[in-house]
Amino acid sequence: MIFRRAVVAGMLALLAAVAASAAAARADQAYAVDGRDTFRAGNSDARSETVYRGVQRLSITRSGRSTRYDARVEYDREGEGGKQHQRASFTSTLLPSGEQKDGPSNDPDYLTVLNQPFAVQLDAPTMRDLGHVKRPVPFDFPSPMTGATLHGTLRRLPDALVGGRHAMGIAFEAKGPLHGALPDRPTMQLAGSITMKGTAYYAYDSALLLALDATLAIEGNLDDTAHRAPVSIVYARSIHTAEGRQAARIVPVPTRT
Repeated sequence: MIFRRAVVAGMLALLAAVAASAAAARADQAYAVDGRDTFRAGNSDARSETVYRGVQRLSITRSGRSTRYDARVEYDREGEGGKQHQRASFTSTLLPSGEQKDGPSNDPDYLTVLNQPFAVQLDAPTMRDLGHVKRPVPFDFPSPMTGATLHGTLRRLPDALVGGRHAMGIAFEAKGPLHGALPDRPTMQLAGSITMKGTAYYAYDSALLLALDATLAIEGNLDDTAHRAPVSIVYARSIHTAEGRQAARIVPVPTRT
């Protein structure tokens, strides 16, 4: 990812890597997870839909100058094949060099908090840089599902309370081309565009991600010269801190007058 303004160079950790916070982090954090995948092909109204609902726990372990993040999620997956109970996991380690090492991982439905377009935790310089953002900032970003380069803008949102904790809000929207197969549909070659939109809220006290809402939409055609069938795919994910299965609400902080 390349930001085009030096003043926000510290934001590189935001979308590209998990970063350790200078503030003390909680040992673990529970999240409620909701998701919906919608697939439509051709000019008819026929479509398929898969719905996800579950809970996950993020554990943070520090050893020397390394930080290990482990996310484990249990969820129900309901689609054309009925309802199935599933488990998924994802591990990321932040090394002393600043390099992020992912794995082991088993998250085919992209439901863990570590397998998202926003980092699970920010470092202190990034939080400070975000605090000074006054206008949309352009950036380039590789799609987590396809690797295609997306071009878009990042902007600040008003502060909010998430589960009673004061949080900084950010949002981004990016778009780019798509040519090839998706991880969950390897036999389908697509040509079109991919658009990603999302919002995230980070706790001021720990720089930990408290709430994420993201949507990835694909519009295009089957990449076949003989058949140009339109295809529409939308992946939506919502991951909020929780007590049990109850997701935390986002409440705007009243503006001081």
